[in-house]
Amino acid sequence: MNMGHASTAKFIEKRPGRQAPTRGRTYIYAIIPEAPGRTFDDPGIDGLRVYSIAAGRVAAVVSDLPCEKVRPERARLAAHEGVLKKLMVEVTPLPMSFGTLADGPEAVRKMLSRNQPALLAQLRRVADKVEMGLRVAWDVPSIFEYFVDIHTELRLARDRFLAGQREPTQEQKIEVGRMFDRLLNADRDAYAAKVEEILSPHCAEIVRNKCRTECEVTNLACLVKRAASTQFEDGVFEAAKQFDNNFAFDFNGPWAPHNFVDAGVEL
Repeated sequence: MNMGHASTAKFIEKRPGRQAPTRGRTYIYAIIPEAPGRTFDDPGIDGLRVYSIAAGRVAAVVSDLPCEKVRPERARLAAHEGVLKKLMVEVTPLPMSFGTLADGPEAVRKMLSRNQPALLAQLRRVADKVEMGLRVAWDVPSIFEYFVDIHTELRLARDRFLAGQREPTQEQKIEVGRMFDRLLNADRDAYAAKVEEILSPHCAEIVRNKCRTECEVTNLACLVKRAASTQFEDGVFEAAKQFDNNFAFDFNGPWAPHNFVDAGVEL
């Protein structure tokens, strides 16, 4: 068994119908509990100063961007995540997706004031917690051949349609493919439920994300109390023991809680 080492808040930017002359904008990294007038030591994207803009009981962590937009280049993505990582040392922030912009500090204050109840509710939801990720995958040379070996009905269909001397029809290929997809999704659901049952006592919430590859069994985002990180890792190892060597477990984190922020804030 192999052991190893982000849906972000659904924030919507409303773009003006007429483009103003090029000017700076305010880049938003995250929302945190009230932090009036604070400047952070580490730089943000493009080496820019990182500071807070507060309104009421919440604050936005921002940089003044001297241009209209920011391209998602590797160094900038790393700098964005670096700011979130530094914030996580002190508090659990509501992470904004990369490239979230506002039309200046006053627009940020208005956004914070207008959405304060929703933001406070989200901050309470993730307070003193971190996001941990867990991916489970089939560690086999061919996922189709593996399913043929473990599912008799798929093996019989494969042999009936695909193993003869005659070239199978397109309909026969589609039928075998549909059977494989059905069995794949059924097994994914069963295995994911098995893992979630073991991890649930160690998690405040679990989100099942979409599998990215055919060999992926499940892709879980887990909201875990900071003080329970060790117990979560123990739970992962406990879950891994329930599976044979055809499965690989890979957990990672801690991260800002990207998958547990859904405030629906409008800029």
